[in-house]
Amino acid sequence: MDASFDAQRGAGAGADPAASAPLPNAPAFEILAPQSQRLPLVLASPHSGNAYSAEFLASSRLDARALRKSEDCFVDEIFAFAPGFGVPLIRALFPRAYLDVNREAYELDPEMFADPLPAYVNTRSPRVAAGLGTIARVVANGEDIYKGKLRFAEALDRVSRCYTPYHNALRQLVDGTRDAFGHVLLIDCHSMPSGSVTTGGRGGGRGGTHPDIVLGDCFGNACAPAVIDAAEDYLRGLGYAVNRNNPYAGGYTTRHYGRPRQGIHTLQIEIARDLYMDEAALTRLPYLGTLARHMTELVDTLGLLPPDGLGPR
Repeated sequence: MDASFDAQRGAGAGADPAASAPLPNAPAFEILAPQSQRLPLVLASPHSGNAYSAEFLASSRLDARALRKSEDCFVDEIFAFAPGFGVPLIRALFPRAYLDVNREAYELDPEMFADPLPAYVNTRSPRVAAGLGTIARVVANGEDIYKGKLRFAEALDRVSRCYTPYHNALRQLVDGTRDAFGHVLLIDCHSMPSGSVTTGGRGGGRGGTHPDIVLGDCFGNACAPAVIDAAEDYLRGLGYAVNRNNPYAGGYTTRHYGRPRQGIHTLQIEIARDLYMDEAALTRLPYLGTLARHMTELVDTLGLLPPDGLGPR
């Protein structure tokens, strides 16, 4: 594990994210790279960033704590073991409420902007309709984010400073890993509000009515069947209740990067937040350490899948 990262997350535990907001030219992401890559995997945490700039907070009608409802809090910590096991991890540093890299570059709600949007902007996607486009209109609980309308120039600036650098770096990690190993598995790491999803009758887990983990492969289009089969079998063996593609089949990253026939397999993992955190207080629970160990074992299991088994069913 990267020692500087471990110290940084320890120092930031429980702190107001606005207190350590980055300068405008601060990096948009961080790559926690191993000394040498041992497994054909890349991990991504696009929604765990918590650097809320003073400028963004000033434009919002919500405070930093309310904005954090959209975060995948601590997901980067759950997977922070990756470098020590020979796997790179890329994590966004900016918050999801500021810009969502798990969307197309321009999925925007025209009602949020004071000026007309160019024709190339996707204004009709289901994500935009829900208020959760590339620049979100609402936080996860449905509260409006902004005091007033934005200018399209602001969207261009955020995409240029955050979205494009993040995806350029992710593409380099994915392509470099495939070139080195012959194939690559990209795991896109997320969390979900507890109780927002039912188990669909699959049972298991902690005996509740909602799953612990949802695996998404875009209904078989983003990775070889062996990948999601192995992930589900391993997690169920540990006692977790697991859904497949319900209701999270995979976002932009899963759809865009997943090209199994080209040796690029993508799997989205959604983890129920009440497993590892107090969702009201936004603090860690002791189980976070156990969960991190289980995710370590899962990554190791998936990384050792034989390449000749990664074809279509």
